[in-house]
Amino acid sequence: MATLTNSVPRLALPGVLKSRTAHKLLLLALAAAVLVPLANARWASGSWPHALTVDLTAPLTSVSDWIIDNRDSHPLFLYFFGYLSNGVTLAVRAVYLLLLGVGWAGVTALGALIAWRVAGLRLALGSAAGFLACGLLGMWVPTMQTLALMVVAVLASVVVGVLLGLAAGLSDRLDRALRPLLDTMQVLPAFAYLLPVVLVFGIGVPAAVLATVVYAAPPMARLTALGLRGADKEVLEAVESLGSTARQRLLTARIPLARKELLLGLNQSIMMALSMAVIASVIGGGGLGDRVYQALASVDVGAALAAGIPIVLLAVVLDRVTGAAGESTGDRPGGRAAWAYALAAAAVIAVAGHLANLLNWPDSWTLEIAAPVNRAVDWMTAHLYSGVPVVGGTADWAGHFTTWALDPVRDGLQWLPWWSLLLIVAALAWVIGTWRTALTAVLAMAAIGVLGLWQPSLDTLSQVLAAVAVTLVLGVTTGIVAARSDRVERLLRPVLDVFQTMPQFVYLIPVVALFGVGRAPAVAAAVVYALPAVVRITAQGLRGVDPAALESSRSLGATPWQQLRQVQLPLARRSLLLAVNQGVVLVLAVVIIGGLVGGGALGYDVVFGLAQGDLATGLVAGAAIVCLGLMLDRVTQPTERRTKKGA
Repeated sequence: MATLTNSVPRLALPGVLKSRTAHKLLLLALAAAVLVPLANARWASGSWPHALTVDLTAPLTSVSDWIIDNRDSHPLFLYFFGYLSNGVTLAVRAVYLLLLGVGWAGVTALGALIAWRVAGLRLALGSAAGFLACGLLGMWVPTMQTLALMVVAVLASVVVGVLLGLAAGLSDRLDRALRPLLDTMQVLPAFAYLLPVVLVFGIGVPAAVLATVVYAAPPMARLTALGLRGADKEVLEAVESLGSTARQRLLTARIPLARKELLLGLNQSIMMALSMAVIASVIGGGGLGDRVYQALASVDVGAALAAGIPIVLLAVVLDRVTGAAGESTGDRPGGRAAWAYALAAAAVIAVAGHLANLLNWPDSWTLEIAAPVNRAVDWMTAHLYSGVPVVGGTADWAGHFTTWALDPVRDGLQWLPWWSLLLIVAALAWVIGTWRTALTAVLAMAAIGVLGLWQPSLDTLSQVLAAVAVTLVLGVTTGIVAARSDRVERLLRPVLDVFQTMPQFVYLIPVVALFGVGRAPAVAAAVVYALPAVVRITAQGLRGVDPAALESSRSLGATPWQQLRQVQLPLARRSLLLAVNQGVVLVLAVVIIGGLVGGGALGYDVVFGLAQGDLATGLVAGAAIVCLGLMLDRVTQPTERRTKKGA
């Protein structure tokens, strides 16, 4: 009998069906087979059912009206938000007046001397040239307005971020509680932060500063916690063995050991604060961002570029100085005495400028570039927009991309039944993550339908998908070339550095000059903004592949193409997925801002709500953006299983 049993051939499942991914998809298919017919019977296929939407216009309008009516009388506003708003206004005003009082010569000298002490003569000369260029372009006063807002916002961001980072770095429970909050805050597009602060503080500088703080604090918090948790355990044990208290260990060991992470957090907070301070011009932040915003609203490319160049220069200078401070291993020669001499020299220059009546940048020293740039744009409009032999013009390219890519993707998404999109989201999120990430992604996508913005959100999603596809093709290809060629990597490094430091707003200027307004320019700006991160992550992932694996494949006679396809790309899978995730998040941020230049959809709703004071429209669109960003992050972010029994 045993012989007969053993002789019967066993039915073997195909290898594909044995994989964990296949099991997940099979369970999802079984659930869909049960739920989809029920959903179809209750709600017809097609767009999101109207019966499942919730109209928040009336309650949000009531809340908005209550806040506006009680802003000057309710104790919460008088004794908390009012004092907070007044404190922020006074702080920004004080810093602004101080900068104006020091004068352009003093500010330039101070910036150059700080850069010299931190990173050397080359960066000092670059910093001085950057500040002088701001004045030369006639943007000294707006630059000081932006810098004043930046100083206050960064100081507040650092304080909030360090406090949260200390809590997360010293307590496992608080770390687990804060991690999802910080994750969500870092995924959200910058525009999503504007609406809540406007609702409470109204249009003006306090709202701009507080939105900037909320946007810039998370990286400081995360890197502070990372530095504290990554401190050398042997050093901590040695300090503890000397009988030191927990406070002494924190001040004498943990924080000094986390110096690099703290300075990196400062660098990231400064760059995010600058990016947000420019965007916050939409809600009354003023400064350079307001000049760019007003110029883009009137499609004045020359004026936008004149204000955009100082933003880029300010970003590059701040990034280089704080980056050099984080990379330095100790104090430069001269110590505190050299710092004292540098500050004294800056004070002498400031006093000399005051005595010479050179506090304000002389009008005769400005260079007008708006008119020449607009003439160049007019020439491009006449000669390059259309009718160029063989290749066509930039307007033709934008039109073809809209017709052949954006419209089909948007129409396809809007044609699909709502439940099929939820299934696709669930499948993608569960395949690379866990059932929790899949549930989060589905609930976020469903919340968009409940808010009644299903169609506009799919329009925005189509722009994101088209931009991500272009970004990945260009970014992964360029990253592969950079990973295989040291020369290409060296040539790309300064270009990627500059592009990664530029605030999001600035990317709209060249695309408006080249393509006009519409959805295609918004997508083009998103591609340029996200491309550097994708290139860098791809190149680093491929360069980080185990050399032993490459040597083994080479010894077996594999060609370079075979090594790339069969060894490097599979082993760099996590880096490539991270590149996709970062590409999606960065693209979404700029596609939303593209509402300012005709991108439409959710970005337009936010801009319309802010411009018209229709906070209900703006807040609902902002909530939809939050949900869309959360869904896209979960769909593209791989999650490690904590145990072998994980989903």
